[in-house]
Amino acid sequence: MMKVCGFSFIKNAVLYDYPIVEAILSVLPICDAFIIAVGKSDDETLGLIKSIQDPKIKIIETIWDESLREGGRVLAVETDKAFQAIGANFDWCIYIQGDEVMRDSDHTLILDAMHRYKNNPKIDGLLFDYLHFYGSYDYLAASSKWYKHEIRVIKNNKKIYSYRDAQGFRKDNNQKLNVAKIPAKIHHYGWVKPPQNMMAKQKTFQKLWHDDNWVEKHVANSDEFDYSGIDVLKKFEDTHPVVMKDRIKRSNWKFERDLNYNILTKKEKAKSFLKAYFGLDFSYKNYKVVESFKK
Repeated sequence: MMKVCGFSFIKNAVLYDYPIVEAILSVLPICDAFIIAVGKSDDETLGLIKSIQDPKIKIIETIWDESLREGGRVLAVETDKAFQAIGANFDWCIYIQGDEVMRDSDHTLILDAMHRYKNNPKIDGLLFDYLHFYGSYDYLAASSKWYKHEIRVIKNNKKIYSYRDAQGFRKDNNQKLNVAKIPAKIHHYGWVKPPQNMMAKQKTFQKLWHDDNWVEKHVANSDEFDYSGIDVLKKFEDTHPVVMKDRIKRSNWKFERDLNYNILTKKEKAKSFLKAYFGLDFSYKNYKVVESFKK
Protein backbone atom coordinates (compact mmCIF):
# COMPACT_ATOMS: atom_id res chain seq x y z
CA MET A 1 0.00 0.00 0.00
CA MET A 2 1.29 3.47 -0.88
CA LYS A 3 0.79 6.48 1.38
CA VAL A 4 1.10 10.09 0.24
CA CYS A 5 1.39 13.30 2.26
CA GLY A 6 1.14 16.81 0.86
CA PHE A 7 3.00 19.76 2.38
CA SER A 8 3.25 23.53 2.03
CA PHE A 9 3.84 26.79 3.90
CA ILE A 10 2.06 30.14 3.89
CA LYS A 11 1.94 33.58 5.49
CA ASN A 12 -0.30 36.61 4.86
CA ALA A 13 -2.36 34.76 2.25
CA VAL A 14 -5.33 37.09 2.61
CA LEU A 15 -3.29 40.29 2.51
CA TYR A 16 -1.49 39.31 -0.69
CA ASP A 17 -4.33 37.35 -2.28
CA TYR A 18 -2.64 33.94 -2.47
CA PRO A 19 -4.72 31.06 -3.88
CA ILE A 20 -3.55 28.84 -1.02
CA VAL A 21 -6.96 27.23 -0.51
CA GLU A 22 -7.08 26.27 -4.18
CA ALA A 23 -3.46 25.05 -3.97
CA ILE A 24 -4.28 22.69 -1.11
CA LEU A 25 -7.54 21.50 -2.64
CA SER A 26 -5.77 20.75 -5.92
CA VAL A 27 -3.59 18.05 -4.33
CA LEU A 28 -5.76 16.88 -1.43
CA PRO A 29 -7.66 14.19 -3.42
CA ILE A 30 -4.44 12.21 -3.96
CA CYS A 31 -3.07 12.75 -0.44
CA ASP A 32 -3.70 10.71 2.70
CA ALA A 33 -2.61 13.71 4.80
CA PHE A 34 -1.46 17.29 4.33
CA ILE A 35 0.94 19.30 6.49
CA ILE A 36 0.99 23.09 6.24
CA ALA A 37 3.27 25.46 8.13
CA VAL A 38 1.29 28.64 8.75
CA GLY A 39 3.50 31.59 9.65
CA LYS A 40 2.33 34.20 12.14
CA SER A 41 0.47 36.62 9.89
CA ASP A 42 -0.91 40.14 9.77
CA ASP A 43 -4.27 38.89 8.54
CA GLU A 44 -6.65 35.92 8.91
CA THR A 45 -4.47 33.34 7.16
CA LEU A 46 -4.72 30.85 10.01
CA GLY A 47 -8.52 31.11 10.00
CA LEU A 48 -8.55 30.73 6.22
CA ILE A 49 -6.65 27.43 6.40
CA LYS A 50 -8.84 26.17 9.25
CA SER A 51 -11.94 26.99 7.19
CA ILE A 52 -11.08 24.20 4.72
CA GLN A 53 -12.20 21.79 7.47
CA ASP A 54 -10.65 18.64 6.10
CA PRO A 55 -9.41 16.02 8.60
CA LYS A 56 -6.43 15.28 6.37
CA ILE A 57 -4.96 18.73 7.10
CA LYS A 58 -2.56 19.29 9.99
CA ILE A 59 -1.51 22.87 10.76
CA ILE A 60 1.87 23.78 12.23
CA GLU A 61 2.01 27.36 13.50
CA THR A 62 5.43 28.94 12.90
CA ILE A 63 7.27 32.24 13.20
CA TRP A 64 9.35 33.35 10.23
CA ASP A 65 12.95 34.37 10.87
CA GLU A 66 12.89 37.84 9.31
CA SER A 67 16.69 38.08 9.58
CA LEU A 68 17.09 35.55 6.74
CA ARG A 69 17.08 38.18 4.01
CA GLU A 70 19.54 36.63 1.58
CA GLY A 71 18.23 34.72 -1.42
CA GLY A 72 14.79 34.05 0.04
CA ARG A 73 16.26 31.54 2.48
CA VAL A 74 13.38 31.85 4.95
CA LEU A 75 11.06 30.27 2.36
CA ALA A 76 13.20 27.13 2.28
CA VAL A 77 13.34 27.03 6.09
CA GLU A 78 9.54 27.13 6.29
CA THR A 79 9.26 24.45 3.61
CA ASP A 80 11.58 22.19 5.59
CA LYS A 81 9.51 22.67 8.76
CA ALA A 82 6.50 21.18 6.99
CA PHE A 83 8.50 18.42 5.29
CA GLN A 84 10.23 17.33 8.50
CA ALA A 85 6.84 17.02 10.21
CA ILE A 86 5.75 14.28 7.79
CA GLY A 87 5.76 10.87 9.47
CA ALA A 88 7.94 7.96 8.38
CA ASN A 89 4.87 5.94 7.33
CA PHE A 90 4.45 7.98 4.14
CA ASP A 91 6.16 6.94 0.90
CA TRP A 92 5.78 10.09 -1.20
CA CYS A 93 5.40 13.78 -0.44
CA ILE A 94 3.65 16.28 -2.72
CA TYR A 95 4.88 19.86 -2.41
CA ILE A 96 2.70 22.76 -3.50
CA GLN A 97 3.39 26.44 -2.96
CA GLY A 98 0.75 29.01 -2.08
CA ASP A 99 0.52 30.37 -5.62
CA GLU A 100 0.60 27.02 -7.45
CA VAL A 101 -2.23 24.72 -8.45
CA MET A 102 -2.04 21.14 -9.69
CA ARG A 103 -4.31 20.09 -12.54
CA ASP A 104 -7.04 17.66 -11.48
CA SER A 105 -6.77 15.99 -14.88
CA ASP A 106 -3.22 14.88 -13.95
CA HIS A 107 -4.09 13.11 -10.68
CA THR A 108 -4.26 9.60 -12.14
CA LEU A 109 -1.02 10.11 -14.07
CA ILE A 110 0.80 11.31 -10.94
CA LEU A 111 -0.42 8.36 -8.88
CA ASP A 112 0.62 5.95 -11.63
CA ALA A 113 4.12 7.46 -11.67
CA MET A 114 4.40 7.24 -7.89
CA HIS A 115 3.38 3.56 -7.98
CA ARG A 116 5.91 2.83 -10.71
CA TYR A 117 8.86 4.50 -8.97
CA LYS A 118 7.96 3.81 -5.33
CA ASN A 119 10.57 1.06 -4.96
CA ASN A 120 13.06 2.39 -7.50
CA PRO A 121 16.11 3.67 -5.56
CA LYS A 122 17.33 5.58 -8.63
CA ILE A 123 14.40 8.01 -8.48
CA ASP A 124 14.21 10.73 -5.79
CA GLY A 125 11.28 12.68 -7.17
CA LEU A 126 8.99 13.60 -10.05
CA LEU A 127 9.50 16.58 -12.37
CA PHE A 128 6.55 18.68 -13.57
CA ASP A 129 6.07 21.08 -16.47
CA TYR A 130 5.25 24.67 -15.50
CA LEU A 131 2.84 27.26 -16.85
CA HIS A 132 3.55 30.78 -15.55
CA PHE A 133 0.49 33.02 -15.78
CA TYR A 134 1.07 36.74 -15.95
CA GLY A 135 -1.18 39.78 -15.57
CA SER A 136 -4.39 37.81 -15.91
CA TYR A 137 -5.58 34.22 -16.22
CA ASP A 138 -5.46 34.56 -20.02
CA TYR A 139 -1.73 35.06 -20.60
CA LEU A 140 1.43 33.01 -20.10
CA ALA A 141 4.96 34.33 -19.64
CA ALA A 142 6.86 32.85 -22.58
CA SER A 143 10.49 33.98 -22.47
CA SER A 144 13.34 31.62 -21.58
CA LYS A 145 13.99 33.30 -18.21
CA TRP A 146 10.94 31.60 -16.70
CA TYR A 147 11.75 28.12 -15.42
CA LYS A 148 10.07 25.40 -17.46
CA HIS A 149 10.19 22.49 -15.00
CA GLU A 150 10.51 21.83 -11.27
CA ILE A 151 10.24 19.02 -8.74
CA ARG A 152 6.94 18.85 -6.87
CA VAL A 153 6.84 15.22 -5.72
CA ILE A 154 9.67 13.76 -3.61
CA LYS A 155 10.24 10.56 -1.73
CA ASN A 156 9.96 10.75 2.04
CA ASN A 157 13.72 10.84 2.50
CA LYS A 158 14.75 13.27 5.20
CA LYS A 159 18.14 13.71 3.55
CA ILE A 160 16.24 15.80 1.00
CA TYR A 161 15.88 19.49 1.80
CA SER A 162 14.46 22.66 0.28
CA TYR A 163 17.03 24.50 -1.82
CA ARG A 164 17.80 28.24 -1.79
CA ASP A 165 14.47 30.11 -2.03
CA ALA A 166 12.35 26.94 -1.97
CA GLN A 167 11.95 26.68 -5.73
CA GLY A 168 13.33 23.14 -5.71
CA PHE A 169 15.14 20.49 -3.66
CA ARG A 170 18.54 18.91 -3.11
CA LYS A 171 19.87 16.06 -0.95
CA ASP A 172 22.85 15.04 1.17
CA ASN A 173 25.80 17.30 0.42
CA ASN A 174 24.18 19.63 -2.13
CA GLN A 175 23.46 16.90 -4.67
CA LYS A 176 20.80 17.40 -7.31
CA LEU A 177 17.86 15.01 -7.10
CA ASN A 178 17.47 12.23 -9.67
CA VAL A 179 14.00 12.60 -11.14
CA ALA A 180 11.54 11.08 -13.55
CA LYS A 181 9.97 13.69 -15.82
CA ILE A 182 6.20 13.28 -16.05
CA PRO A 183 3.77 14.94 -18.50
CA ALA A 184 1.88 16.76 -15.74
CA LYS A 185 1.59 20.52 -15.33
CA ILE A 186 1.65 22.97 -12.45
CA HIS A 187 -0.19 26.25 -12.95
CA HIS A 188 1.80 29.06 -11.32
CA TYR A 189 -0.38 32.09 -10.50
CA GLY A 190 2.16 34.15 -8.57
CA TRP A 191 2.02 36.98 -11.11
CA VAL A 192 -1.77 37.07 -11.37
CA LYS A 193 -3.20 39.36 -8.70
CA PRO A 194 -5.09 42.64 -8.54
CA PRO A 195 -2.47 45.37 -9.21
CA GLN A 196 -2.75 46.68 -5.63
CA ASN A 197 -2.09 43.25 -4.11
CA MET A 198 0.76 42.61 -6.53
CA MET A 199 2.46 45.88 -5.59
CA ALA A 200 2.06 45.16 -1.88
CA LYS A 201 3.55 41.71 -2.36
CA GLN A 202 6.52 43.11 -4.28
CA LYS A 203 7.31 45.65 -1.57
CA THR A 204 7.23 43.00 1.15
CA PHE A 205 8.68 39.94 -0.56
CA GLN A 206 11.68 41.66 -2.11
CA LYS A 207 12.83 42.15 1.49
CA LEU A 208 13.31 38.37 1.67
CA TRP A 209 16.01 38.67 -1.01
CA HIS A 210 17.47 42.16 -0.54
CA ASP A 211 18.22 44.83 2.06
CA ASP A 212 16.09 47.94 2.57
CA ASN A 213 18.32 50.14 0.39
CA TRP A 214 17.97 47.78 -2.58
CA VAL A 215 14.20 47.58 -2.16
CA GLU A 216 13.87 51.36 -1.95
CA LYS A 217 15.95 51.79 -5.11
CA HIS A 218 14.47 49.02 -7.27
CA VAL A 219 10.82 48.63 -6.23
CA ALA A 220 8.51 51.30 -7.60
CA ASN A 221 6.91 53.64 -5.09
CA SER A 222 3.40 53.08 -6.40
CA ASP A 223 0.07 51.77 -5.17
CA GLU A 224 -0.41 49.55 -8.21
CA PHE A 225 1.91 47.16 -10.03
CA ASP A 226 2.56 47.95 -13.70
CA TYR A 227 2.08 44.70 -15.63
CA SER A 228 2.93 46.26 -18.99
CA GLY A 229 6.70 45.85 -18.64
CA ILE A 230 6.71 42.12 -19.43
CA ASP A 231 8.78 41.08 -22.46
CA VAL A 232 7.10 38.04 -24.05
CA LEU A 233 3.59 36.69 -23.49
CA LYS A 234 1.36 34.23 -25.26
CA LYS A 235 -2.35 33.54 -25.03
CA PHE A 236 -3.46 30.65 -22.80
CA GLU A 237 -5.67 28.41 -24.91
CA ASP A 238 -6.33 25.55 -22.46
CA THR A 239 -8.53 25.25 -19.36
CA HIS A 240 -7.74 26.00 -15.73
CA PRO A 241 -8.01 23.47 -12.89
CA VAL A 242 -11.55 23.06 -11.56
CA VAL A 243 -10.62 24.45 -8.13
CA MET A 244 -9.74 27.80 -9.76
CA LYS A 245 -13.17 28.32 -11.32
CA ASP A 246 -14.66 30.53 -8.58
CA ARG A 247 -11.48 32.58 -8.06
CA ILE A 248 -11.22 33.34 -11.77
CA LYS A 249 -14.91 34.27 -11.87
CA ARG A 250 -14.33 36.75 -9.01
CA SER A 251 -11.37 38.48 -10.69
CA ASN A 252 -12.16 42.20 -10.93
CA TRP A 253 -9.32 43.76 -12.92
CA LYS A 254 -8.44 43.77 -16.60
CA PHE A 255 -5.12 43.09 -18.27
CA GLU A 256 -4.92 43.02 -22.05
CA ARG A 257 -1.81 42.63 -24.19
CA ASP A 258 -1.34 43.08 -27.91
CA LEU A 259 0.96 40.14 -28.64
CA ASN A 260 2.31 41.97 -31.68
CA TYR A 261 4.27 44.08 -29.20
CA ASN A 262 6.20 41.24 -27.61
CA ILE A 263 9.76 42.38 -26.96
CA LEU A 264 12.22 39.79 -28.24
CA THR A 265 15.83 40.69 -27.49
CA LYS A 266 18.60 39.40 -29.75
CA LYS A 267 19.57 36.97 -27.02
CA GLU A 268 16.00 35.69 -26.70
CA LYS A 269 15.69 35.31 -30.46
CA ALA A 270 18.93 33.31 -30.56
CA LYS A 271 17.77 31.01 -27.75
CA SER A 272 14.42 30.44 -29.46
CA PHE A 273 16.16 29.57 -32.73
CA LEU A 274 18.60 27.13 -31.09
CA LYS A 275 15.78 25.43 -29.17
CA ALA A 276 13.49 25.16 -32.19
CA TYR A 277 16.10 23.80 -34.61
CA PHE A 278 18.62 22.02 -32.40
CA GLY A 279 16.60 21.14 -29.30
CA LEU A 280 18.91 23.11 -27.01
CA ASP A 281 17.34 24.03 -23.66
CA PHE A 282 18.84 26.95 -21.74
CA SER A 283 16.42 26.86 -18.80
CA TYR A 284 17.54 26.49 -15.17
CA LYS A 285 17.86 22.84 -14.11
CA ASN A 286 18.11 22.08 -10.43
CA TYR A 287 17.74 18.31 -11.00
CA LYS A 288 18.98 15.33 -13.05
CA VAL A 289 16.43 13.70 -15.33
CA VAL A 290 16.97 9.94 -15.17
CA GLU A 291 14.05 8.96 -17.36
CA SER A 292 10.72 10.16 -18.71
CA PHE A 293 7.48 8.60 -17.57
CA LYS A 294 4.95 7.82 -20.26
CA LYS A 295 1.28 7.10 -19.70
